[in-house]
Amino acid sequence: MSQQKDLENKIIVITGASRGIGRAASVEAAKRGAHIIACARTKGALEELDDEINNLGGSATLVPFSLRDFEAIDNLGAQIFKRFGRIDALIGNAGMLGTLSPVAHFSPKDFENVVYVNFIANFRLIRSMDLLLRKSDTPRLVFVSSEAAKSCKPFWGLYAASKAALDALIKSYALENANMNIRANIFYPGAVRTAMRAKAMPGEDPNTLPHPNEIAPLLINMVSPKFTKTGKIFNAATNKFSDL
Repeated sequence: MSQQKDLENKIIVITGASRGIGRAASVEAAKRGAHIIACARTKGALEELDDEINNLGGSATLVPFSLRDFEAIDNLGAQIFKRFGRIDALIGNAGMLGTLSPVAHFSPKDFENVVYVNFIANFRLIRSMDLLLRKSDTPRLVFVSSEAAKSCKPFWGLYAASKAALDALIKSYALENANMNIRANIFYPGAVRTAMRAKAMPGEDPNTLPHPNEIAPLLINMVSPKFTKTGKIFNAATNKFSDL
């Protein structure tokens, strides 16, 4: 797939845009011509991202807020409608690892926080952005999930359950829109050199893992107008698609 300015004049919302895969994806999409609506909690990190995008000749709108603020998600959709009238893609990248422990030992608060960020917030984003996407000629949605959703390893139950729920939600949404031009898919990045990975695997040498900059083009390819698959999982580790 040609990557040269294939996103010219496209408007893309990216969550978790201040670091890791989200930041790399934001820069990659901006290089390819998109205007980025960059969402994250940390204002300073978003401003650094904005500087990088501007230095590349791109443009971004910064939206600092927490995905646990559901009112803010609703308001985001309303404000985008007033300013732009549409979006062309939504990348739900933000995620939370939570505690790795036996299922019976999860604290209710930790359980709720992980489910809010990894699952419920993405439902709220779809709810807020659906009409905006329908105003686009080439609407695309991609949500960053994990192979943990299928492997369900011991002590990973909370993270795995939240991602499995996300996968199921996107499968239903994709099937509901199968006869329309909306394309909804899941992206499994695999093991990547991120802060979340370091938290999960503290003894691992991060230099043995791909950098987010290596993964980002694969993710951004899935919001290109040229990308027409829907209801799929792309596994970056194997470079293969499978059905949701």
